[in-house]
Amino acid sequence: MAVEILYRSTRDLETLFVDRKLADAHDQMLELAESLTGLLMNNVQGLSESLAEEVSIYLAKNRGVLASAFKNNVGALAELSQPAAESEPEAGADQP
Repeated sequence: MAVEILYRSTRDLETLFVDRKLADAHDQMLELAESLTGLLMNNVQGLSESLAEEVSIYLAKNRGVLASAFKNNVGALAELSQPAAESEPEAGADQP
């Protein structure tokens, strides 16, 4: 019988991690996203709560790239646009 240790973020009880550092990082990301949601809701008129949460999670997940961009490295933002372009199938890729 094998024993496996699992970690769970206090802010996301459904997601399990096998590494404590990953669980802590996930918890910190969600904490930042929660703070950003409040900030956006208080300062952007007409923004729905669900959209504010979605944007906040995106910003929190990509905080490293965004921090670099805010430090006069605007080119770092190109890193965020690449995954969307790569996820689209190339034209004719299915045909021989």
